[in-house]
Amino acid sequence: MVDPITLQVIQARLAGIVQEMQNSLFRTGYSTIIRESQDASCAILNTDGEVVAQHVVLPLHMGAFPACAAAILKTVAPAEIHEGDAFITNHPYLGGSPHAPDMGVLTPIFYRHEWVGFAANMAHKSDIGGTVPGSGSGNAREIFQEGLHLPPVKMMSRFQPVKEIEAVITANSRTPALVIGDLRGQVGAARLGERRTVELMDRYGKEIVLESTAQLSSYTENRVRQTIAAWPDGESEGESFVDHDGIDLTRPICIHVKIVKKGDRIHFDFSGSSDQTQGPANIRPPLVRAACAYCLVTLVDRFLPINQGLTRVVEATFREGSVVDPRFPAAVNTYMPTALTVAEAVLRALAPFVPDKRIAGGSGSAALVLGGRDTERNRAYVHYEIFSGGTGARSGKDGVSATAFHLSNCKTAPVEIIESEFPTRVERFEMIPDSGGAGRWRGGIGFVRDYLILADDVRFSMRTDKHAIAPFGSDGGLAGGKGACIINPGQGNEKRLPSRFGDYRLGKGSLVRLERPGGGGLGDPLERPPESVLEDVLQGYVSPQRAETDYGVVVKVAGAGPALDEVATRILRGERQKKSGKRNVPLL
Repeated sequence: MVDPITLQVIQARLAGIVQEMQNSLFRTGYSTIIRESQDASCAILNTDGEVVAQHVVLPLHMGAFPACAAAILKTVAPAEIHEGDAFITNHPYLGGSPHAPDMGVLTPIFYRHEWVGFAANMAHKSDIGGTVPGSGSGNAREIFQEGLHLPPVKMMSRFQPVKEIEAVITANSRTPALVIGDLRGQVGAARLGERRTVELMDRYGKEIVLESTAQLSSYTENRVRQTIAAWPDGESEGESFVDHDGIDLTRPICIHVKIVKKGDRIHFDFSGSSDQTQGPANIRPPLVRAACAYCLVTLVDRFLPINQGLTRVVEATFREGSVVDPRFPAAVNTYMPTALTVAEAVLRALAPFVPDKRIAGGSGSAALVLGGRDTERNRAYVHYEIFSGGTGARSGKDGVSATAFHLSNCKTAPVEIIESEFPTRVERFEMIPDSGGAGRWRGGIGFVRDYLILADDVRFSMRTDKHAIAPFGSDGGLAGGKGACIINPGQGNEKRLPSRFGDYRLGKGSLVRLERPGGGGLGDPLERPPESVLEDVLQGYVSPQRAETDYGVVVKVAGAGPALDEVATRILRGERQKKSGKRNVPLL
């Protein structure tokens, strides 16, 4: 056994190593996807492919890394793993990547010529082929339409690039320089992880470090199980919905989970979820398990060491042929909205076990892709951005506005970067009043972003959700505002597009408006203190009209600015209290 102080020091050092790898990756990224949106994660794995440390930008990669490593170990004998190698894979079925643009790079770590683990990272690529720029068509019907797929192969052998693999990748990308540049940055970040791990073993000894990683995984598992054991035994169910799959726009997709909790064990059964979809809304089981692990972290301790101990706690059942366990070659490229819906369904099902940590529905995620030819720079381009919106209100707190949340910590690309690198101008970027669902705790506010297209023949694709089904409110809270994608709003040729699609053609001068949803509210809106509602009005989050209709709070708008009408509010809330039969509504 490693002594507690040394164990904590090594845990901190491992966390620092993956953070340093992450910083290296972001600073060497060629594409805005990595440099600005930071759509990537790093990890250290043991020789069994288990995560021993991860910097959690994207929690789903907790499941993706071990699946990628397992694929490597299945196809490559240990004797074929050498110092200076680098493996690459982006296959959702033969590896563990969420979808083809997410390319995983794993390099073996050797200590004094003994293989002791992997340094790994996974990062989104600007384009790896497929039917549309950005490789993410919302209308894809099989993974073969989603771009180049690589099973586990070496892209470097004994420190030398495998030129044939680079040639295949560049020949299948609309932005080959960006893709190869990002991949080389991934290799560099992994090499940094190798060096730092070797330095750690030089300092404390190989055996101490390896024993510490095993103890840290056991600590995480035991910490989670102890917390689960304190929850009441029982069963609970939860579900949430995705708008559609991009093919059948009339059929919502249900994510249903039944949770059985007994003692320190918890089981997630997703058998009741919808069948696998024609369109690319499917998601693979390793990612669903990672979403369950994320939900447990949020309810147990956000400072938990992230390692394989989490996955040992998650026991899950899937129905083959369902949206969460699709059969090859079902399309998967718009997995992220489904993954967020999985998290919402799981958190709803867990709410009865942890009633003081509830959360309403959130905005989901969005990926916008504009691609074509930049004639001024004489090059092909792929303008890719990731968004979220407003989070759902939480027990005791309002939702957070215009932010990434749940399974994504990616950043919104700065306007200056977008305008300097792509033939696009951002005309508008602001909050949407009244988009947060009313409640004792208000949902987070969504935002709107307008893009003026400055090039001809631009191909537009989007992968998002919550345009048809609003983020749900909880415990009497109201739903958040829906999202929208509108081409040329307010003009004669205005057109509304669904939440996922591929290859919509835009001409120069077109305006694209993307409205992101707000989060749902939590608790009865009449229980929100009038002073808080007034502050929402002053901040521009809630209009005076909705303050009155949703919250029963009358706000006068005069020359001095909005002010609370105490008498009118007392009368209005008193009337609604009588009508509803509720007591203790704060009249003022």
